[in-house]
Amino acid sequence: MDEHPVVAPNRSIDMTSLKGLAHPLRVRILDALSTYGPNTSSGLAERFGESSGSMSYHLRQLEKHGFVREDASRGSSRERWWERVPGGIEVDSVYPPRSAERAASDLVQREWQVTRDALFNDFLMQGADQLEPRWYEASTIDTVNLRLTSSQLAAFVAELQAVSDRFIQRYRNQPAPGTRPVQLQLNAFPVMDAEEIPGGTDS
Repeated sequence: MDEHPVVAPNRSIDMTSLKGLAHPLRVRILDALSTYGPNTSSGLAERFGESSGSMSYHLRQLEKHGFVREDASRGSSRERWWERVPGGIEVDSVYPPRSAERAASDLVQREWQVTRDALFNDFLMQGADQLEPRWYEASTIDTVNLRLTSSQLAAFVAELQAVSDRFIQRYRNQPAPGTRPVQLQLNAFPVMDAEEIPGGTDS
């Protein structure tokens, strides 16, 4: 048995699947299954304050488009368990402005950011009071401002991603005693209300 299971490759979703995901509740369902692990329709309905019938419908739509699947190892004749299909999801944001494709892409990415922000804010507001010190002290929040060329930014991101990938490969799908859900957020981007210093060679 491989000590470090191979991480499923990222999936670049087509337009049909993107439109199938482009609903705020479906994005939140997918994110919850990613963060907290498999759950039932009734469990997810309780989490989001939805009816079981509505939740079942949205789960079937996510299943149809290949985002979730039944967890047969947990299911019973009374209730199905659902899990996220392994692998990352890549959403193309390079669509014509005001197109249906751009609207769907923007909705999905906006909802993802909402859920990321919510988890981060929960940690900021509650972490010090509710977590054991060993968990709080092991965490980090860091912001660094740099001036980089586009090629330097690309190289920096690639190196950070390589380190991240090694740890993901090692620890993903590790429901071992002593573990708990942990979210790593990696953002590196140009500041939008600033300008590039003229004279560079990257353009």
